Amino acid sequence: MKNPMGNMGNLLKQAQAMQAQMAKVQEQASSKTVTGTAGGGSVTVTVNGAMQLVGIVIDPEVVKSGDVEMVQDLVMAASNDALKKAREMMADAMKLVTGGMNVPGLT
Repeated sequence: MKNPMGNMGNLLKQAQAMQAQMAKVQEQASSKTVTGTAGGGSVTVTVNGAMQLVGIVIDPEVVKSGDVEMVQDLVMAASNDALKKAREMMADAMKLVTGGMNVPGLT
């Protein structure tokens, strides 16, 4: 007869190993970046895998227009584009750790 507690111990070890791998992926993610753009490249936002903005570039020609609302909209659109790409990057990295299992709350 199999020992049910032995199976629980193995599951716990596997869960702990997976948790350690996920922590490593998250740590490494802060060094990976993705870029989002808007306005045909007139605004570029760079975000790291930790979902932190690490760079914003605005074409000076856009600023010369004097249309502050347009610049704000472009920055927001580029930021959302970059954040979406960062979430996708993290989801792909986590799939490698979880073997494709959908684990709620990981990304």
